[in-house]
Amino acid sequence: MSPPVAARKIVLCLLVASVTQIAAGRVIHTEHSLYQNILMTESGNRLCMKFSLRENQRNQSCIDRSDPRKMVFGYTRMMMSGLLLNPQPNRILVVGMGGGTLPMALAALLPDSHIDIVEIDSAVVRLAQEYFGFVSGPRLRVVVQDARVYGKRAALRGERYDLILLDAFTADYIPEHLMTAEYLAETRSLLTDEGVIVANTFGISDLYDYESNTYESIFGPFLNLKSWNSSNRIIVAAKATLPSEVELEARATQLKSALRPYGVPIHRYPQRMSRKRDWDASARILTDQYSPANLLRGARS
Repeated sequence: MSPPVAARKIVLCLLVASVTQIAAGRVIHTEHSLYQNILMTESGNRLCMKFSLRENQRNQSCIDRSDPRKMVFGYTRMMMSGLLLNPQPNRILVVGMGGGTLPMALAALLPDSHIDIVEIDSAVVRLAQEYFGFVSGPRLRVVVQDARVYGKRAALRGERYDLILLDAFTADYIPEHLMTAEYLAETRSLLTDEGVIVANTFGISDLYDYESNTYESIFGPFLNLKSWNSSNRIIVAAKATLPSEVELEARATQLKSALRPYGVPIHRYPQRMSRKRDWDASARILTDQYSPANLLRGARS
């Protein structure tokens, strides 16, 4: 290779590395836990947690240190749509912690609530405390445990929740045992009569049809809230009958000012929450014996 060509190649590599570094942010901490690789990155005021060493890995949880209350990601904001069905939940269960931004927001919004967070990876909990300022307490309890195990034991204790948030998936991996009809039935049994479940999941993959059928088999009709600029979708299901769009809009009006500091456009969600059955009804229901979720997720993505 001639010197000019070699020089140009080196410059090009440096430019690519520079762009990648700017896009991803500066890595300030890396850790290999029992379950995953975890990176903490910093870019300006934004601090992020990632669950992979891949350069193109999406951020799992971020905080804007110039405005810590404001939710950075659209899917996190969309998960607050569960409040449209139950605006004043007293007992809340959050499955999957990330940086803890979602439970911290709920704790601030609902000062009389009690929130249980289930996270399988103790390293995630520690990093959320160290970098995101998460502080547990009597009202904000963290349990380091597999969510399936926690749910079974909570049911035996007779625990019930007004709001359950499922946010345990990453861009790399889906815990398949948390997608089955059996798990959803176990989770439904933890809901109060007016209880609501909100699940962050994927909107673009062959998994969509299977997952939708599985949720419908346990909860009946549910609300579908899709993101305009990502592959995320939020499933909102209830133990009782779903409220009408008029009821949802009335509650959105009541919640609008309280959610404004968090950047949640709650008033826009009622019209975007679809009740349409837009999936293949013949798709097989996911069960403990049949749950190839990770294979299905990659089919169209």
